[in-house]
Amino acid sequence: MQSYTIGQAARLLGVSPDTARRWADAGRVATHRDEGGRRLIEGRDLAAFAIEVASGGVGEDDSAHTSARNAFPGIVTAVRIGDVAAQVEIQAGPHRLVSLLTREAVEELGLEVGMRATARVKSTNVHIDRT
Repeated sequence: MQSYTIGQAARLLGVSPDTARRWADAGRVATHRDEGGRRLIEGRDLAAFAIEVASGGVGEDDSAHTSARNAFPGIVTAVRIGDVAAQVEIQAGPHRLVSLLTREAVEELGLEVGMRATARVKSTNVHIDRT
């Protein structure tokens, strides 16, 4: 499973590294240290926390979050796979994006909860890029 540094988690959550660090210090999200002493957050823990933050409206400010070129980098919070189709949810800061795509596409990208991904929006279509 992929792990994220405090800085990477902050970018995915749409907050400053100081805010992410304070949340970790307060025990809001579990961390562990790597061999180099860096604090890391497991992908699944970060995915669950991203949902909590978004549903609670917790953030640094109330300003609108926008994305250049309609790209929403975030973390995969859910993958539901059927026989032919799949549904992927991404939490990108305060934004929850849901995309319906083929099962084959999800398998080729190797998408799973806790990994980074970018949702690209074009008109009514959402394309998922593994990042």
